[in-house]
Amino acid sequence: MSRLVELDANGPKKLDASDIDPEKGDVAVCRCGLSASFPFCDGSHRRTAGEDPETRYVYDEDGTRREVERVVTGEPEVDDRE
Repeated sequence: MSRLVELDANGPKKLDASDIDPEKGDVAVCRCGLSASFPFCDGSHRRTAGEDPETRYVYDEDGTRREVERVVTGEPEVDDRE
């Protein structure tokens, strides 16, 4: 399984006492990359249930999951050998 996740942070997030969940007494860190409160988990990973290990996915802003053939980022390479 592969998943395209776009993030806009460019540095570390320091945790402090205010990041601790007062009810649970812990900090949950996002590992799926889909959390709206990244780097903290907000339960968005539940949308990944049922992902096939051999499939590539893109999650749209509205939370819908789409299967894609491939993920291309940046400008396509130009073959200048012609």
